[in-house]
Amino acid sequence: MIRVLLVDDDALVRAGLRMMLASAGDIEVVGEAQDGDEVVELVERYDPDLVLMDIRMPTVDGLEATRLLRARPGGRPEILMLTTFTTDDYVLRALRAGAAGFLLKHTRPETIIDAVRRTSAGEPVMSPEALRHLVDAVAHQPPAQDSPAPPPAHDPGGADDARRQLGLLGDREREVALAVADGRTNAQIAADLYMSVPTVKSHVSHILTKLGLNNRVQIALLVYRSGSL
Repeated sequence: MIRVLLVDDDALVRAGLRMMLASAGDIEVVGEAQDGDEVVELVERYDPDLVLMDIRMPTVDGLEATRLLRARPGGRPEILMLTTFTTDDYVLRALRAGAAGFLLKHTRPETIIDAVRRTSAGEPVMSPEALRHLVDAVAHQPPAQDSPAPPPAHDPGGADDARRQLGLLGDREREVALAVADGRTNAQIAADLYMSVPTVKSHVSHILTKLGLNNRVQIALLVYRSGSL
């Protein structure tokens, strides 16, 4: 059973999501929050596999709540943003904060359910609109200027920085990273690269550790920023 925490300041939205997810049979909504300031406490109380969270909330927004959750040890839970906003700024800030995926609220129910399943299994997804914004934003982002401190690994600066980070990977890991950035699932990568799914998962785990990243979407950000795709 996939344990989900809902975070949205609209009670009607939360009720709709609860009913939708309950219909899946393998998803359980274990708690709800109406603001980001409640998230850390509820995660510690309910230990969900995934937080399904809005971005705009009155006190602590979803971006800050994501950063607070990612500051906790252990790497759980996964965070899937579900919102009406899909600007370049929101998409990049959400992913850099550590969100594993980004969907719009008008997404079809079956797609949201599938996204919850995939994200909780380590294969986050993004709505096509959000992905277009992400690719456009990264493609047109100017190289970072020299500064006293280098950017953190999860927030790549210029293309040269990104290429240097990818250079830390072995050949097979780099192939997997490129496939992840191309939006391929573990099963598709395994078939394309003639390896087992557990081996793909192991490579992804090593990539995240080597590069100091939180999730697959941040691998994709790094690859796009390097100009490798």
